Amino acid sequence: MTIRRNFFPLLALIPALSFAQDTQVVKIGFSSPLSGPQASAGKDNQGGVQMAIDRLNNQNIVINNKKIKFELLAEDDQADPRAGVSVAQQLIDSGVKGVVGPYNSGVTIPSSKAYNDAGIVIATVASNPKVTQQGYANVFRVAASDSQLGGKMALYAARELKLKQVVIVDDRTAYGQGLSTEFEKTAKANGIKILGKEFTNDKATDFSAILTSIKAKKPDAIFYGGYAPQAGAMARQMKQMEMGQLLLGGDGICSPEMGRLGGDSVGEQVYCTQGGAMLDKLASGKVFAADYKKQFNRPPEVYAASFYDGMMLIAQAMKAANSVEPKQYGPALAKISYKGVAGSYEFDEIHDLKQSPVTVFRFKGGEPVALTSY
Repeated sequence: MTIRRNFFPLLALIPALSFAQDTQVVKIGFSSPLSGPQASAGKDNQGGVQMAIDRLNNQNIVINNKKIKFELLAEDDQADPRAGVSVAQQLIDSGVKGVVGPYNSGVTIPSSKAYNDAGIVIATVASNPKVTQQGYANVFRVAASDSQLGGKMALYAARELKLKQVVIVDDRTAYGQGLSTEFEKTAKANGIKILGKEFTNDKATDFSAILTSIKAKKPDAIFYGGYAPQAGAMARQMKQMEMGQLLLGGDGICSPEMGRLGGDSVGEQVYCTQGGAMLDKLASGKVFAADYKKQFNRPPEVYAASFYDGMMLIAQAMKAANSVEPKQYGPALAKISYKGVAGSYEFDEIHDLKQSPVTVFRFKGGEPVALTSY
């Protein structure tokens, strides 16, 4: 009897000791520009992923009989294709089980091959159609594509703004080219005449020559395929040259960064599109925005919610497959049906979202204000 009394307490301790030893650290990679002109967007993205990981780690998730602790490995890809491929190899060598990112199409297209060849699942917001047209099994787009972002801006320009003549400026990045191509295609199909196309780059600061040429053509608007650091400077120079045209763009300019860089030249003449429904109209969106600001002392900008959802999607797929291995949870992600902060997620055969609403914004007081989902 004495033996039994001493033995059972020891047995009771065994599961607890075993469970404590069975915590598995699951590394998740993150790739975005954390330095340079697009650092604001990259830090916004990082906050979204980190918030998701913090919440998941508080849920005591158990997968394959092991308690899971997610650990974020954040890398700065500098919005540069070569740096992005180098970051991809670093994350692969570090043993990540998934990657949220990259942010830029020009980074995602070359680095996605490295991730896919290594069997690593990535959840990216990169919008160029080529990202998913490559046919990689491990690449998932968790936001709208250029065909949706550029196309919906063109539809809004034709149907709501009643524009007749537009000049396109393209920054020659994979993102800018894809966005401009889709805008042009839909604009022409809806009666907008393209008066010309100008080209710049994602490091430019002086647009005086381009704007002088555009001013002579007298368009109703300029569509800019590129990012906020250049679009903000362009808006300033348009005001200096007394150009009253509208400035249109995609998600690359659809952030408070555009207002900060462009100052009082970024006002109601600037329109942009962003993937996802209007966060301030959704209960989940309002809660997310409040929680994000509380944690990071700044409001979420363009893609914080999408990066948050991307991490949640990966975790949900892991739970569904009862495995943290990409080979096991990748097929579960392809079949997932999940309601996130930025929208509902289901993927088609090439891993684009089956449905991705696009919201049109107009700037007021330097901030993009949602007008309508289109």
